[in-house]
Amino acid sequence: MNAAANNRRTVVITGASSGIGLALARAYIDRGDNVVGNARGAARLDEAAAQLGNPANFIGVAGDIADPATAQALFDTAIARFGKVDILINNAGIFNAKPFHTYTPDEVDRLVDTNLKGFFYPSQRAAEHMAANGDGHIVNITAGIAVQPNAKVPAVLPVLVKGGLNSATRALAIELAAHGVKVSAVAPGIIETPLHADYEGTRAFYNTLAPSGTTGTTDDIIDAVLYLTDARFTSGVVLTVDGGASAGTW
Repeated sequence: MNAAANNRRTVVITGASSGIGLALARAYIDRGDNVVGNARGAARLDEAAAQLGNPANFIGVAGDIADPATAQALFDTAIARFGKVDILINNAGIFNAKPFHTYTPDEVDRLVDTNLKGFFYPSQRAAEHMAANGDGHIVNITAGIAVQPNAKVPAVLPVLVKGGLNSATRALAIELAAHGVKVSAVAPGIIETPLHADYEGTRAFYNTLAPSGTTGTTDDIIDAVLYLTDARFTSGVVLTVDGGASAGTW
């Protein structure tokens, strides 16, 4: 193994087949790092790999991220292929904005499964593995609206879960600090991804959701995540990337 390969880090990314997750996979692969990506279906991971140019340092592991067996498979695969896991990015998530009283039990279950269990089980494996290694980064992709709710976007259910993840980020950062593991979160505002459909039809509304009058791109999230996973002295932060929306009302 050459010196360049020795400097490679191995990154596990959930929700890696599109949007922010795919953009992050590309960013780390472009750096020469190894990426083990998760999505629910193998076909979507095959499509993602093709978009990335089918690099040898990208491996897809299909499965429901709410299932602890999927989290175990992600880490088993990464360790077997690349030796260890240096970074976990809990990116998989769904966002469902609607009036509070209209959420159905199925919507509650789906959001809790993806956003909460999808954080919990991979993070358990990361905490165990990284603490044993004395080093590592966990980054949670949460939501700016969980830092500062907005009357224009009723979203109590995702705010409930993503707000909990913001608090869990700080608690886990404290718990793992003595083991050399850093835990932080990136809380996006409106980012131009497939999660927010029909940009041309709704762009004017989306632009009202931040005092900057603009929406963000995946490059903005990449910048934030790379900063956190490169940082030596930053942990336990919730870094909002939302055009200033979480600063308050305007």
